[in-house]
Amino acid sequence: MAWDLWIALVLLFLGIVYGYTRPGKEDRVAIMKKGIFAGVVLGVVFGLLIGILVPGISVVGATIGTTIAFLIIAVIFALFFIVGTIIGDFLERKRS
Repeated sequence: MAWDLWIALVLLFLGIVYGYTRPGKEDRVAIMKKGIFAGVVLGVVFGLLIGILVPGISVVGATIGTTIAFLIIAVIFALFFIVGTIIGDFLERKRS
């Protein structure tokens, strides 16, 4: 299995734990917004670093490309976490 699948499974498990241990329903929209924000910030930072440190690469192109890539990855990982919180909330309701 690829490393990204392992990370997704860990995030799913952490989402289950998070949803189960916190009382009430989780604010899934806020979780997604935080994921999107993290993806954009990481994309811009790494894009700028790549554009500056690697000769022959456009800073703007590297920043845009890396930002899009990190945004996609962050959204996918946030979705795994959110699905985990749904499962955790379901288990919490069944326990009560």
